[in-house]
Formats: sequence, C-alpha cells, structure tokens
Amino acid sequence: MFQILHFLLALVVIGGLAILASSNRKGIRPRYIIQLLVIELVLAWFFLNSDAGQEFVMGFAGLFEQLLKFAREGTEFIFGGMMGAKLAFFFLNVLCPIIFISALIGILQHIKVLPIVIRVIGTLLSKVNGMGKLESFNAVSSLILGQSENFIAYKDVLGKMSERRMYTMAATAMSTVSMSIVGAYMTILEPKYVVAALVLNMFSTFIILSLINPYTVDSEEDIQMSNLHESQSFFEMLGEYILAGFKVALIVAAMLIGFIALIAAINALFSMIFDKDFQETLGYVFYPFAWVVGIPADEALQVGSIMATKLVSNEFVAMHSLQSITTEISPRSQGILSVFLVSFANFSSIGIVAGAIKGLNEKQGNVVSRFGLKLLFGSTLVSFLSAAIAGLVL
Repeated sequence: MFQILHFLLALVVIGGLAILASSNRKGIRPRYIIQLLVIELVLAWFFLNSDAGQEFVMGFAGLFEQLLKFAREGTEFIFGGMMGAKLAFFFLNVLCPIIFISALIGILQHIKVLPIVIRVIGTLLSKVNGMGKLESFNAVSSLILGQSENFIAYKDVLGKMSERRMYTMAATAMSTVSMSIVGAYMTILEPKYVVAALVLNMFSTFIILSLINPYTVDSEEDIQMSNLHESQSFFEMLGEYILAGFKVALIVAAMLIGFIALIAAINALFSMIFDKDFQETLGYVFYPFAWVVGIPADEALQVGSIMATKLVSNEFVAMHSLQSITTEISPRSQGILSVFLVSFANFSSIGIVAGAIKGLNEKQGNVVSRFGLKLLFGSTLVSFLSAAIAGLVL
C-alpha cells in the first residue's frame, strides 16, 4: 500500500510539473493519458516481474550478447593484444561494438525491414496515444536509428512542421536511446532494466508530451516519413553506417574523457570551497525527486547525485558512478536508478538534436535551439516517470 501511495505522489509531482510547463492546458486529453499509463504499468510489470517477461528479457539480452561476441571478433583483429591484456577496456568492450550494431541497423534499414516495423508499430501507437502517425513513427524510428540520424528520415517534411510538432519530434529523440548503443548499456547495467527502460520511456514520452505539448493533427496534415538512404547502393549504405557507428563511439569516448575530467576538477574546487563536492551538492537538489520516485530516504542523496550527474554530463558518466556505489544501495534502488539513466536527457543532447535538425533545415534547427531548456525539462520528466513506474513494480 505504501508503494502505491508513493507512486500516486510521484504522479502528482511529475504531472503537476508537466502541466505547469504546458503550452496548452485546455488541450490536454485525460483519456489518452490514462490509457497510456495503464498500458505502461502493465508493460512494466510484464518486463520486471512476470516469468514470461523475464524470458523475453533474457532472450533479448542473449541476442545482444551474441551480437557483442561478433563485434569482439572485429575489435580483437585490430586490438587483439590490448583486449587480451584488458587494456582500454571501456572503449574496446563497450564502445567499439556500436560500430557493428550500427552496420546491422543499416542493413535492416536497407532491405526495408525497419521501415515496415516502424510504420506498423507507429500506426498502432497512434491509435492509443492520440497523436499523429508521424509522431508515433518518430518514437520508434528514433529508438532504432538514433537521435541524430533519425531526422534524416524526415528531411523532406521538416520545413512543413509547426513549432509544436517540432518540439514533440525533438523531445522524443532526447527521451529515448538508440538501439545501436543498447549493447553498450547492457555491459554496465542489468539487461532487464535496459529493456524495460526502452519500452517505458516510449510510453512515458507520450504521457509527458500529452501534458506539456498537447495538440491535435488533421489526417491530411499527417505527413509520413521518407525512405532513408533510398538512392544508395548496399555498400554505400554499409560504409556510411559503419563510419557513423565509429563516429558515435569516438564522440562518446571524447565526451566521457572531457566530462569525467571536468567533474573531477569541479569536485576538487567545490571540496576546497564548500567542503562538499559538486556531485554531492547536486544530490541535495535531486534528493526530493529521487525520494518521490521510490528511492529510500537514506539512499536518496547518493542516487540524486547520480541523477544530477546524468543531467549535466551524460548517461555513461552516471552509469560509471552507479557502478561505484552498487554495494551501498539496495537492489530496488539500483533498478529504479538504472531505468532513470537509460535515456539521452542531458544538456549535451540539446546541441546534438538542434545541430542534427539545423543541418537539414536551418530554420527548424533554430526553432529547436530556442526551446532547448524546455526540451531538457520534458525529457527529464520522462525519465522520472519511467523510474517511478519501475519503483511501483519492483
């Protein structure tokens, strides 16, 4: 009973913050929000508590484990001695597999499997979320293609979108994660939390956007995505996706080096001035939110600090911090925090999303840049809602 009351409090807090930031409170349609929430609760229980859900998660994790083995073959050919000596472990074992998985996604895209999956699932989702088909397609395509490359699929229609639709498209990209990076997460977090977060974040995104940015779309306005890379040959496409995967791996590595070094420097500075490090100070800000989503009060400060770290740096830095305190917090807190961390909701993502859109349509890129902080606010609420739902069923 206490967990249910705690969850209801979390809904009130998260929903209240979303409504406060809403651009059209009169346009909020409670029926869709309630049915999305019910579906999400059922899915959370299925993936985190049921035997069938656990079998699905194990199968999904097994698939990625096999893919990671294939990826290691290529990595070992180039860096064999280093891998054997367990040197540069994070880059070689966590980041390099992104290259292979990116190539695999490109192949599935090229042979028209992914476009069919995206359209079918997107159409079904539009029936339950009350949004346009394009927004529902985007929720699936950003999950599969990634937050940057995803927008190439909409290059022909970006200029026709209203500001509200652009907010929804950009917020969805920030609130989910790319399948190409899921394997990397599974080497750090328990796979069941990664799989659950992928699904929960999609539905949490629909719920938060239905509160923050409600609008209706006429059927004739419901333009659909174009076919990505349709004019390329197979090997042109493959080369592009392999290079894109390598670029992502290098970008993530560079971001980690920079952010971890910067946080270490800021921590040292804060310790000298305030006798507390920067992450601990941020923990006080996130403490009440960590508690609201189900973290015990005696663990909420540590967990809040990691939540804040994810916001100001990125999810990999925060996952690294989580690994250092796994013996200090309960398994339930680890599960709630793990679900929270699986998303691209951080400051750097504002620039990534805005830059990707600006490269395709400068005007719309500027539009997205203008509401960058609201994007971060909305996508962070998505992470909190997913974490609260995980806290209810764990």
